[in-house]
Formats: sequence, C-alpha cells, structure tokens
Amino acid sequence: MKTLAMIALSLLALPAWSQERDRLSERAHQDREIVYFLQSPETHSFYLYHDYTESRPGIDRYLNVVRPGSTASGPSARILDTGETLKVETLKGSDLLKAGLEEGEEVKPEDDVVVIHFGAIQPGGSARLRIAETYTDTKSYRLEGDDLVFDRTFGRPRNSVVLPAGWYLTASSIPAMVSETADGRIRLDFINPRNDEIAVLIKAKRRPG
Repeated sequence: MKTLAMIALSLLALPAWSQERDRLSERAHQDREIVYFLQSPETHSFYLYHDYTESRPGIDRYLNVVRPGSTASGPSARILDTGETLKVETLKGSDLLKAGLEEGEEVKPEDDVVVIHFGAIQPGGSARLRIAETYTDTKSYRLEGDDLVFDRTFGRPRNSVVLPAGWYLTASSIPAMVSETADGRIRLDFINPRNDEIAVLIKAKRRPG
C-alpha cells in the first residue's frame, strides 16, 4: 500500500512539474550561441554567425534586431539540419510594427531588423538556424594606441570571440576558456549562465614580427 501511495503522489505531482517545464526559457535549453571573428581593428568590423533552434509550432521567421550603433551587411542564413539556404531581408522596425510582424520582439521603429524566413515549424518539430553577417561598430571595436579593444555585452548563453590573425590576448574582463584555432588565431569562449548580460572587455596586442 505504501508503494501505491507513493506512485499516486508522484502522478499528482506531474502537472506541477509540467507547468514548471513549460516556464523554462530558451536560455535553460542552451539553444543559442554566437561566434565573433574580429577583422583588422582599423576596420571596426567583425564577421559573426549565431545559431538558434526554433521549436514553436507555426513560427516561420526569425527576427534579428541590429544593435544601435552597429550596421549589418551581407546577412545570410541556412538550416543546419538540411543545408537549405533561406530568404533573408533587412527591414526597418517601423515596417515590421506596421505589419504586426514583430511577434513579441522588442522592436523600435528606428531599428534595423534582419528577417529570416523559413517553413513553418510543425508540432513536435524544430529547425536549427545559422545566421551570418558582418557588423561594423566604431564604438565597441577599435584601436586605442597599439591596443585592440573589443567592448561588448553578451546576452546569449554561449559566446565566442576569435582575435584577428597576428594578435595575442592581453586582458579579458570576464573569465574565458582560451584556445588556439587551427590557423593560429586566439579564441575565447565565454559562458553566461545568467538571465542578463555580461559586459566583456577584451584587449590584445599585435605579435612582434
């Protein structure tokens, strides 16, 4: 009888766990990551790609709001599961708001928004997207004397930065796993377990010779 009672109590507890599970955010599933490839600091530019898993039934687009102060160029996207190339367009936030297509995203009328279109997600299905683009931001990526400075906030769970070829790391405001890529570039991997952003300041110097 004691065993049956325990089973009954477990079954009664299932709805509560189900409700808690439904409240888990995307961060808890660790489905977003981004990698920055810094170009020469004189250009203030960095190529990046970010991966994102969409599993909400009926969703057929992804909105990437470009940060104020940054400009994005050459956006592209594909589904990693199949390699399918997706339609990508850049729209003003005002156009999205007027059409009611912002889908709960925090979009301001003056924002530039990269819109990625894909087939609507079926119940029980998902799609892993890879979005790539080049950003230029004179404020967050620059030279200060001989120092390369990359100063940016990260809101995703996993964030990586690859220094330009010929540069070595001198400082990082946030702990990171530091490694060397196959072509000799320095890579920093950051984990953000929080529900807010981490402020990352990276400095580097050019290697002698």
